[in-house]
Amino acid sequence: MATAASWKPLLLRALDSNAHLKHSAFLQLATIGSNGRPSNRTVVFRGFQEDTNVIQINTDRRSAKIEEIKHCHFGEQREKAWFASSLKSRLQYLAPAPRLPDISNGSGEENQLDPSEGPVEAFCLLLFDPEQVDYLNLKSNERFIFSSRSSEQGFKLWMSEKVNP
Repeated sequence: MATAASWKPLLLRALDSNAHLKHSAFLQLATIGSNGRPSNRTVVFRGFQEDTNVIQINTDRRSAKIEEIKHCHFGEQREKAWFASSLKSRLQYLAPAPRLPDISNGSGEENQLDPSEGPVEAFCLLLFDPEQVDYLNLKSNERFIFSSRSSEQGFKLWMSEKVNP
């Protein structure tokens, strides 16, 4: 049956009911590396782009995942996403590049950031527009596959099918 993106309220409800758990906003992002092998990492779900079903993730431009998804090398509403992040989160983008050896020698040197300044170069906004959502609820033992297709008018229509968990 064709529906609006009925997976979105399910996701939001699950996030809300588990908001007391810090890890409830973590999700796995899988890409294919330049060596052709899969690469999986944990990222933080930052919400949806305004009035859409587009999933937003903030990341460091210097991370390996950016090279792996070069076709998504820019992001809309980057500045708004920057200011929506906590100051502690923003400071991470001033730290040394990810995945390089730590040469700080425990200096405890703190980065400084003017909270009114816009995004730094390393801050990257990833936007994902899902085409399929696999929703599994282990409490109710239900699973739904939501698949999208474009209407003749160019709107995204969602089909849902209840499947075995």
